[in-house]
Amino acid sequence: MEYKYEAYDVAVIGAGHAGCEAALACARLGLKTIIFTISVESIAMMPCNPNIGGSSKGHLVREIDALGGEMGKNIDKTFIQSKMLNSSKGPAVHSLRAQADKADYSRKMRQTLENTDNLTIKQAEIVDIIVEEGCMTGVKTHTGGIYPCKAAVLATGTYLKARCLCGETITYTGPNGLKAANDLSEALKREGIELVRFKTGTPARMDKRTIDFSKMAEQFGDETVVPFSFTTDPASVQKEQVSCWLTYTNEETHQIIRNNLDRSPIYAGIIEGTGPRYCPSIEDKVVKFADKNRHQVFLEPEGLYTNEMYVGGMSSSLPEDVQYQMYHTVPGLEHAKIVRNAYAIEYDCIPATQLKPTLEFKKISGLFSGGQFNGSSGYEEAAAQGLMAGINAAMKVLGREQVILKRSDAYIGVLIDDLVTKETHEPYRMMTSRAEYRLLLRQDNADQRLTAIGHDIGLIDDIRYQHLLQKEVLIYREIERVSHVNIGAGPKTQKLLEACGSTPLKTAATLAELIRRPELNYKMLADIDEDRPELPDEVTDQVEISIKYEGYIKRQLSQVEKFKKLESKTLPEDICYSDIHGLRIEAQQKLDKIKPVSIGQASRISGVTPADISVLLIHLSQGGQKQHMQDMHNDEKPENDTHETANRE
Repeated sequence: MEYKYEAYDVAVIGAGHAGCEAALACARLGLKTIIFTISVESIAMMPCNPNIGGSSKGHLVREIDALGGEMGKNIDKTFIQSKMLNSSKGPAVHSLRAQADKADYSRKMRQTLENTDNLTIKQAEIVDIIVEEGCMTGVKTHTGGIYPCKAAVLATGTYLKARCLCGETITYTGPNGLKAANDLSEALKREGIELVRFKTGTPARMDKRTIDFSKMAEQFGDETVVPFSFTTDPASVQKEQVSCWLTYTNEETHQIIRNNLDRSPIYAGIIEGTGPRYCPSIEDKVVKFADKNRHQVFLEPEGLYTNEMYVGGMSSSLPEDVQYQMYHTVPGLEHAKIVRNAYAIEYDCIPATQLKPTLEFKKISGLFSGGQFNGSSGYEEAAAQGLMAGINAAMKVLGREQVILKRSDAYIGVLIDDLVTKETHEPYRMMTSRAEYRLLLRQDNADQRLTAIGHDIGLIDDIRYQHLLQKEVLIYREIERVSHVNIGAGPKTQKLLEACGSTPLKTAATLAELIRRPELNYKMLADIDEDRPELPDEVTDQVEISIKYEGYIKRQLSQVEKFKKLESKTLPEDICYSDIHGLRIEAQQKLDKIKPVSIGQASRISGVTPADISVLLIHLSQGGQKQHMQDMHNDEKPENDTHETANRE
């Protein structure tokens, strides 16, 4: 029997990392919001690795924070080890990574949700969505409860028709044995939403008391911890940290895996879904990288108050008996006891090309989607999408302009643009190499790039915004100062340069010129900079990066200006590509399917060539007239077309 309950502005389906950010964004913007979860115990659960951040993922967390999201604040409260990755390389690839106390991370995020105004938490499975005349109007629970809403966000993660596989054993549950959501998939299909099957997996958890750490290399956190959130006081995160441990597989490990591949669901054909290329199972590693005689294995604590250790790098779906044999060949794990078996999980998700860049479904007004359900992987990717889906659901309800971050604005912009533009045939993972403007999209300047946007949205308060403006003034003034302070070639200067392994001065030079030398930095020059003001590290770091990489930054800014010209050429929603003479049939089909919002987005669609873009540009310049299209297209040389396409891809 159906019952109609209290109406809400926004309903969020799922309370993982995407759902939490979506619900908090909507509630903080003053909208009456309800978040549904299979279990309140699973709010912000980490079913796989016990960490936040990492290469490129740390950028996403910083950007979430700069826009007014919660993930950065929450990991700052609950981390047990923190490291800055790639610190020996350039600032574009520096990425924070923090080990979390998994239980505490979930607990603190739940506490935040429970104490947020306008936000209701409801433990219930959503089995249906109510769509009237193409518009989202409500959701229905498994008990028959109907909750009217003006907008909804799907953040179902890996729960839809989920099944977990460990060898020949299949259990029809979500992660960690939680109940799967088995009915919503059919409701979505009924509304014309296409679903696909993806797969991911997780390694075993070991009892710490049974591990011989003397055979492993200890991995320490950084001496000075850098917080994720721009609002966290750096002094508050300087604390005692736990260690992680490094060991390796060996040829014996690999032989056991090879001998039992027929018992792996992946290779036995039992798993239908496509797995992540960049986070493969140990079976995949052994098969695809047969020339490697060992692979890294990281032992990471799951928290301060548990003996469970996460065996990073050895995700598997092999049977339990094979898992024991395999793990026991690894140095330090010879007598280890498994607390939780490794397993693969298969689930329903969508090809995200069904979404607009706002993460709203093209077919259903008011229905948004975020997280792993969009075909991505990772907590950070999920949270970033959840935040943007929540923001845009709120903007839709409030009648305000929706927010689309460009590829030149943020890693979040790259992530969403890739998902909604390119056909993804495996779980998408963010990487620094995907961002063509990564020198501009550093994690250290996320606040300067995005906090103004967060303030305009309403998620950043005036105090935080004013702090950013003051910081930017200090950066500008200090860059100006060091660019005009001349340093003479006196004994004190020469002695300092010699000590730093730098070439002596022959004539006077500005401080900025000295900072540009690879072997020198801003802090090293303090002794010869007599009028240096006292400035916080967040200011001096930006001064140094701006000066050292000035030429590269200017070059990328020039590239961004060209990019913006293509992005500013918008394409009408109702354009009929099959009517445009000169467009190849493949381009017509791809453009009709994806409905790009701009020439820039159209140029990134696989199968759309530079010649097709030329046709579109002429079509737009002629106000939609079709003349000369065929002539122009016929003039294109096929061999040049192929060459340019290959280069672009």
